[in-house]
Amino acid sequence: MEWESAYRAVLAVDIERSAGRGDPALLTIRSALRTMLRESVERSRIDWTACRIDDLGDGLRVTAPPGVRKAALIHPLFDELAARLRAHNQLAGPFTTIRVRMALHAGDVRLGPAGEVAGRPLEVLARLLDAPAVRAELADAPPRTVAVLALSEHFHEETVQAGRPGIVPEDYRRVAVHNKEFTSSAWLRSAGAPATDTTGTTGAPAVTPPAGPTRMNNRATGHGVIYAVQNGVQHITTTRSP
Repeated sequence: MEWESAYRAVLAVDIERSAGRGDPALLTIRSALRTMLRESVERSRIDWTACRIDDLGDGLRVTAPPGVRKAALIHPLFDELAARLRAHNQLAGPFTTIRVRMALHAGDVRLGPAGEVAGRPLEVLARLLDAPAVRAELADAPPRTVAVLALSEHFHEETVQAGRPGIVPEDYRRVAVHNKEFTSSAWLRSAGAPATDTTGTTGAPAVTPPAGPTRMNNRATGHGVIYAVQNGVQHITTTRSP
């Protein structure tokens, strides 16, 4: 089998500030990221075993198999990964907290006889992932932001502009990207913490008091029975002790 050309979607994920944590922490976060990414891919109905997985040292690159819907790599995949990162960070210490940059692109790659993947789309993907504008987007974000997604112009045009289910075009903003010889633009979206309601809890609706007055019945110890209504009116009946 010789090298052949084929259209593929490619994604890359990189852990922010992974250096300097020490080998035990680095091995822990690398393993955790791989597990979370695999689970997110599978939840997106993409066969993990059919993907080409390349270790990038501080992250991973995934070449999707043929026939994968590119939109699925955004939703639910990115949202699934963000949810898992939030859950992980709730229990993680300062050396095992994970925040990531993720980039998506697609194009004609070269597939080798031993499963190798090469070509211009991978270069574009790498430049997007490491672009200063993308790095700054995550670095300047509050700690609750667990991930930043960067889409190439091509990927954005074919997946986001159409407004597919689960994908909101207004969630993305366009930025200029300059990285080495690569000059283009990217579309960014951040994944922060889930919305929190006024009770301070996540995912649970606020409790609304029942409409109308609420009657309370409190018994006094020596001077009778007191009836109070929540709107402020009190009716006090006194009785004499026998």
